[in-house]
Amino acid sequence: MEYAEVYELVFRASAAEDDVVVVHRTDRAGAGGHPVYEDDTGIVRAEITPGGEVRMLASGGHQAPGMPVTVRPIAA
Repeated sequence: MEYAEVYELVFRASAAEDDVVVVHRTDRAGAGGHPVYEDDTGIVRAEITPGGEVRMLASGGHQAPGMPVTVRPIAA
């Protein structure tokens, strides 16, 4: 399977503009066997399939990550 190295996750924000988070592929795989991606802080984590399906992963206790409204691969 072909996996992108970098994705943009777009979250709906209550402000005027949506919140865009860039995540990079890690060496880890999620429960579904697909790569885990995370942002530079390590706080935002997601398992992303080649078809763009996303499973958000908690990176700490009591975290309830929201779902992005759009997932875009970024060409390297």
